[in-house]
Amino acid sequence: MPITKTDLIAAVAAHTDSTIKDVAAVLAGFEDVVVANVAKGEKIVMTGFLTFDRGERAARTGRNPQTGEAIQIAASKNPKVSAGASFKKIVNGKAPAPKINK
Repeated sequence: MPITKTDLIAAVAAHTDSTIKDVAAVLAGFEDVVVANVAKGEKIVMTGFLTFDRGERAARTGRNPQTGEAIQIAASKNPKVSAGASFKKIVNGKAPAPKINK
């Protein structure tokens, strides 16, 4: 079962001895800063953890699956998130996961 945003906020609050309200405000601010900067084309690097970036897709020709007709697909931008080396090591069991307070 996935951890929801509400679950994440509660877990971080318990782990840091902070209030749920404070953690929710920090997380909302973090989201706003990441989204605003990536939308401007800036890369955000949290060394060892995550990298947020913006990718670009070139215009291309596609096919309508129902008719087989060729259609033009416009160029677009997309968000990219990559895991850092330390995060990958922990996920692959090559390094211990951090201990968290419940």
